Amino acid sequence: MSTEPLRLLGPLVLALVSATAFDQLSRARGLEPPGFRQPWRRTLGLGVLAATLYIGVFLALGQVGLPHPDLRDVPAPQLFALHAIFVLALGIWLLLAFAGQLPAGRSLAGEAARQLGLVTPRPLREVGVGFGLGLLAWPGLLIGLVVVAAALFALGAQDVVPSKPPAMIVWIADLPVWLKVSVALSAGVVEEIFFRGFLQPRTGIAVSTLLFVLAHLSYDQPFLLVGITLLSLFFAGLVHWRQNVWPAIAAHFLFDAAQLVFLIPWALKQWPEAVKSLGPAAGLPWLPW
Repeated sequence: MSTEPLRLLGPLVLALVSATAFDQLSRARGLEPPGFRQPWRRTLGLGVLAATLYIGVFLALGQVGLPHPDLRDVPAPQLFALHAIFVLALGIWLLLAFAGQLPAGRSLAGEAARQLGLVTPRPLREVGVGFGLGLLAWPGLLIGLVVVAAALFALGAQDVVPSKPPAMIVWIADLPVWLKVSVALSAGVVEEIFFRGFLQPRTGIAVSTLLFVLAHLSYDQPFLLVGITLLSLFFAGLVHWRQNVWPAIAAHFLFDAAQLVFLIPWALKQWPEAVKSLGPAAGLPWLPW
């Protein structure tokens, strides 16, 4: 029996169910926007959110086990395509939710900033907090991964621990420095605003973290999802503690920039055989095979 219908319909159903649950949770938490009292606005808002979750989160589920395209064919602007979709979706959702529905004296831009967790008396201080605590992310993550790996070895499940890096990580790590920093900045800003500023207050930490992890399934290594989960919980904790997304944005950017510019290239040089095992078919022709 072909699994193609399930690959196509499964992510779509999950996106629709998740968007509906988001709407119900928002209402239950008293976060229903005034515009959504009009059925047409609510319907369009749900459609925008469902489409965004389908493309950005659940579509990767339908691609599990399928061969990936040659990374040599991926143009640099495509690295930002998903973030652009998140930004566009948030803009449309906010317009449907609040345009023409705010009391006198309140602007749509100001309301958008409040809805996305960007309002704080001292944003530069919050960024500093994020950079400071972000320095702890790498050692904390390594300790967590070592503990999980030790448990897997003890249970005889050592095959889950990867013996080589994901081709996508190696590909990104070999991009020009300015592009890697741009990717890190885009991820830090857009992903934190979408998953932590927008989703987390309405769905809770557990659900927003699950969606964040599913959005990173394209790495194709289950063990790495442990690290992504730990990082997501760390960023979520920062947002919950500081009540704004600026620290998480700073910590996320610092983590991604440090790993892409310094740590991953250094690690790949220490284990050339692991990288070589990926082969030219992975779309990494510049590496010394």
